[in-house]
Amino acid sequence: MRTVIVDCGATKADWLCSDGTQVRTPGFNLAHTPADQLQPILEAAARELPDIDKLYLYAAGLVGESPVDLGKWFPKAGIEYASDMLGAARAVCGRRPGIAAIVGTGANTCQYDGEKITAQVPCGGYILGDEGSASVLGKLFLSDYLKGFVPEDLAQEFAQTFPASYPEIVQQVYRTPAPARYLGSLAPFVVAHYKTNDYAKELVDRNFRAFFERTVRQYDALPLGIVGGFGYACRDILQSLANEYGITLSRIIASPLEGLKLYHGL
Repeated sequence: MRTVIVDCGATKADWLCSDGTQVRTPGFNLAHTPADQLQPILEAAARELPDIDKLYLYAAGLVGESPVDLGKWFPKAGIEYASDMLGAARAVCGRRPGIAAIVGTGANTCQYDGEKITAQVPCGGYILGDEGSASVLGKLFLSDYLKGFVPEDLAQEFAQTFPASYPEIVQQVYRTPAPARYLGSLAPFVVAHYKTNDYAKELVDRNFRAFFERTVRQYDALPLGIVGGFGYACRDILQSLANEYGITLSRIIASPLEGLKLYHGL
């Protein structure tokens, strides 16, 4: 039986087959990606992954029925559509109750009973929420930088690393299609100075403390699992702060596919 798991985001989609075949395609949103863009992506995946018996698609914003039937491209497959949040919960909690979090460019969380999501604090996006995410860290830093609150040595290094005028920064944040991605791209610079710069440490800790205080602590006292590249890169920081809050960190992984392989028995 050939089974495929798909971890689909806005930028890329990773397809993993039970026979070991791995395919990466551009990302897509079944509700919003135009048909003329979606069709070649799915055609390419179907060519690389023929004769599929079962397909699990995990994608942002998917709840219940999909607006597009992937059966057109995978006619023999039984297809299950699920949100990326359920995918994260299955990846880090398996079939046990817990709290699951996606900590990447954005951030999202839920409480999970081992089968389904039972509670969810709205993430709010990078403007109203997304505490703990790379984009929010970038936003906090950039706001301080523009207003002169970043220590001079760090500000000078940032200006050399990311040479951009004030109008260019405003253009990136307010007039491009992916401002959260731009803000998130600044986060590694801040984290790289975590151990050597008191300001950077305070900013990173503030971002993650807001994540614990404004989202995680609203759920029952269950083990917390985290999935996402930014969270994985900051796993030691998250572990230290979780200890302060008395929160058990069960697992931190970079990609949900690592856990979904085990969940689906691939």
